[in-house]
Amino acid sequence: MAELEIKNLTLRFGGLTVLEDVSFAVEPGELFALIGPNGAGKTSLLNCISGIYRGTGQIRLRGEDIAARPPHEIARLGIARTFQHGELFPQMTVIENLLTGRHARVRTHPIAEMLFLPSVRREEVRHREAVEYIIDFVELERYRHVPVGGLPFGIQKIVGFARALALDPTLLLLDEPSAGLNRDEREDLARFILRIKHELKTAMIWIEHDMQMVADLADRIHVLDYGRTLAEGAPGEVLNNPEVIAAYLGRSSNNPSDDGARSISQH
Repeated sequence: MAELEIKNLTLRFGGLTVLEDVSFAVEPGELFALIGPNGAGKTSLLNCISGIYRGTGQIRLRGEDIAARPPHEIARLGIARTFQHGELFPQMTVIENLLTGRHARVRTHPIAEMLFLPSVRREEVRHREAVEYIIDFVELERYRHVPVGGLPFGIQKIVGFARALALDPTLLLLDEPSAGLNRDEREDLARFILRIKHELKTAMIWIEHDMQMVADLADRIHVLDYGRTLAEGAPGEVLNNPEVIAAYLGRSSNNPSDDGARSISQH
């Protein structure tokens, strides 16, 4: 069974069609890259999956239709996401931000929390241990007690990435996690993504504009252009597709080659 299956997803705002008849499936543990020029509808698609937008069509998580579910229920089912600009709580520390990512896993009752019963204390220990594991996983140990607002932008992006991981998702939605990162930070991010794939076995839908990263890491690529599917397949096949190159470069290519990813990324 696919981890996520989308069939004929269409999203309109008034007379504007953002997504039209998009279909694909993501397998358990798969790193599925979603690419396309700016304005292609990539983030809108993630918003549909996470319940922020409501389109028409089917969105099934492990066979269960989630298209009408609100965002908090979708999070409880195991879908977590990052955002392009972090969307963190700047006055809170790194560890406090990651603990907010555990909200869908909290199993205590408000009255028990007010009385701080032993069950509440055990639950708090469990969540703190889970967060410490993620801090270790993404190498944020030195920042755990630092307010996020005072951290460099690149570290804030990693904190946002870590907060999504703190949910213990079965499907992780990554919305341009490398945007604004320098070369060393991108290499670290690539390492973390590969560890998630191989160690945690978490399926990922990954929006990315760094085509070299996509070519190196992705299992499959799905290309959107003006809200429609343009191509899907293995990285080598898709990144050398003349229609994909034309969508990025604004012209046709008569000589697709192994340099397709480089040509797109340089643009």
